[in-house]
Amino acid sequence: MTRRSLIAALAAALPRRNKLGVSTYSYWHFKTEKYPVEKVLDDAARLGFDGVEILHRQMRDETPGYVNQLKRQAFALGLDLYMLSIHQNFVSPDAAVRRQNVDHTRRCIDLAASLGIPCIRLNSGRWGTIPKFDDLMKVKGNEPPLTGYTNSNALDWCIDSIQQCLPHAERAGVVLALENHWGLTTDPANVIRIWKAVNSPWLGVNLDTGNYAGDPYPGIELLAPHASIVQAKTYSGGGEWYTLDLDYKRIAGILRKHNFRGWVSLEMEGKQDPAVAVPKSLEVLREAFGG
Repeated sequence: MTRRSLIAALAAALPRRNKLGVSTYSYWHFKTEKYPVEKVLDDAARLGFDGVEILHRQMRDETPGYVNQLKRQAFALGLDLYMLSIHQNFVSPDAAVRRQNVDHTRRCIDLAASLGIPCIRLNSGRWGTIPKFDDLMKVKGNEPPLTGYTNSNALDWCIDSIQQCLPHAERAGVVLALENHWGLTTDPANVIRIWKAVNSPWLGVNLDTGNYAGDPYPGIELLAPHASIVQAKTYSGGGEWYTLDLDYKRIAGILRKHNFRGWVSLEMEGKQDPAVAVPKSLEVLREAFGG
């Protein structure tokens, strides 16, 4: 064995920890005045996170000055900006509405590229038959289809819409990561169905540990082999909509079994002050994933 191959073999044998990041969403749950992204960056660096996931709706604006300010600040703090979490809705029988959401996604791909972010969180969307999100949470995302349509229709619309976004994503070098988010993809099997049908290296899976209608572990097990990134929910002080007692050592074991080596992104969704809850959540993730 040559010296180079020996070094490579030893490096491969060493345990490699997942990078731990924090979503700006951990500091703002849509219910109060926006918490500045800049302050999240400062806090993430102080606490020792490796990077920050930016919630698109939390950004002040999309002007070049603001975008470049965030990018410069992250670089100065030694932080990666690894994902832009965006919202869109491909679950509509109206082709014009779906086209608007495709255009929005393409614009956000360009925004991510300008921030130096290699990945965006993608939603399938939902029917809107339960208009209020608070009410949707009461039924754990189980929303009935519009009259005259089925979830199979919605899956076809999502597949087609994502395929329209892929050439733009590939040109920009930005991966799309489909989340098991409330609505059509509350069922993780629907995430896999869309992912397999699209069949592109530019579509990955964003495994959220908390967005399940029942026992989360079978869903985590199903998505883990295909995960590009993981959003790790915590609920300090009780959840905004519900609370789960997630066993992160068990979750880390599932992910290691499937050789997941990507980012673990904290989404603290509890009511406790983030100044207390975020550091506490980071310790939970460090204990489970290392770092």
